Amino acid sequence: MTAKAQDTGLPLDFATRTSGLKVAIVHYWLINMRGGEKVVESLLDLFPQAVIITHVYDPDKVSERIRKQEVRETFISRLPGARKHYQKYLPFMPYALEQMDMQEFDLVISSESGPAKGIVQRPDAVHLCYCHSPMRYIWDHYHIYRASAGRLARFAMPMIAHKLRIWDVATAARVDGFAANSAFVAQRIRAFYRRDADVIYPPVSVSEFSAVPKEDVGEHYLMAGELVSYKRPDLAIDAFTTSGRKLVVVGDGEVRAQLEERAGDNITFLGRVPFEQLKHQFATCRALVFPGEEDFGIVPVEVMASGRPVVAYGRGGALDTVHEGISGVCFEAQTIESLNAAIERLESDTDLLDAADRIQAHAARFDEALFKERFARFTLRSFEAQSAARDKAHAALDDS
Repeated sequence: MTAKAQDTGLPLDFATRTSGLKVAIVHYWLINMRGGEKVVESLLDLFPQAVIITHVYDPDKVSERIRKQEVRETFISRLPGARKHYQKYLPFMPYALEQMDMQEFDLVISSESGPAKGIVQRPDAVHLCYCHSPMRYIWDHYHIYRASAGRLARFAMPMIAHKLRIWDVATAARVDGFAANSAFVAQRIRAFYRRDADVIYPPVSVSEFSAVPKEDVGEHYLMAGELVSYKRPDLAIDAFTTSGRKLVVVGDGEVRAQLEERAGDNITFLGRVPFEQLKHQFATCRALVFPGEEDFGIVPVEVMASGRPVVAYGRGGALDTVHEGISGVCFEAQTIESLNAAIERLESDTDLLDAADRIQAHAARFDEALFKERFARFTLRSFEAQSAARDKAHAALDDS
């Protein structure tokens, strides 16, 4: 056990101190494999005995690693069409979470981006929340989501969001310790919940990506990810249509058709591609364009792990990963002029364009092994804090 801990970088006593714990990992829904679900996989490596609790679970859409675990669903899963239309049941999710019996669990880890942290644990259990983001659709992105919603949803959202905000803030008090996936999310946790949070970057499998020889790097830029309005793919399309530079777009989403209509002939849409082709695109692009404000942004780190720089909007989680002149360049305003000026700045920095080794070394700071080590230490500190508080309470009774 000790040798294994040394090999993984985990605290030497982590396994012995946690192996006997009954653990629950609460994740909002399990209907695909994205960044949040990758975090669940890493948490399962730390706590292989964990039971997963979620609102909706589709075994066909998740990894084998997750399918191996016991998964318990809230009553949301039994409502009509829940696997496809789960988000329509958002107003019922707080009630559904609070109906789950958590008495058996010593440690509860909520993976929060939708309703997850509102579980009701035992008073002596430790509840840790790994926050990918406070619910965007009721907080800082509320007006963006409402503007793009249908007529009925626009009418209902003010009443639903008001009640959800009250519940969301109240349930923050049930959490013993918050961890945020970026400094940006930690700032939002302070703003909305008035709680401090440790910053623990999410796990990125940087070893799965590799650079190609300099002569194999193309002249085209790349934009990759879900094509939805808040990620601002329209900004990249308009900027490259204006400049005439080549852009390859990987991914699909609700605004793809609109983007193709406004794109110039210099822009190619590939849609979703297999993982091997995606890795090839990461390694052979001149640079990634990342035009939206994200909570963290895993794709930029994966591109850096492939040795290529990133041109990112200089707000949000990108500020944790895209360091000016080291791993890419940032632009200050979400305008065509600002984005194209940043690209021109990158084009003039031949050292950065050829710095594959340095960029890869920077990406290694976000490796999955470091996430596990930091979360393990966060867990042990939280149990120590609980123990210290209990000892302090006992001492106060003895002195009275």
